[in-house]
Amino acid sequence: MGFRLHATLRASVTARQASSKSVEVPKGYVAVYVGDKQKRFVIPISYLNQPLFQYLLSQAEEEFGYDHPTGGLTIPCTENVFQRITSRLNGL
Repeated sequence: MGFRLHATLRASVTARQASSKSVEVPKGYVAVYVGDKQKRFVIPISYLNQPLFQYLLSQAEEEFGYDHPTGGLTIPCTENVFQRITSRLNGL
């Protein structure tokens, strides 16, 4: 799952960057979309290897599959939950 998900993630990021040059994501980071309003967060790629974040990715795969209409990585949780998770990951 990890390899396929990372390949899909790279393809989504590349597609998003190609469609909009005004949306810059620094090297070593990835943009994800969270919540009902699809708020954009830019997170370190290192989060993708953390078990807590892996759980979110598996939820995203279950809900959206690999072909999401926005072309970006969408995380199916509320902004508050996502911020609490990333706060924990910042402390690692």
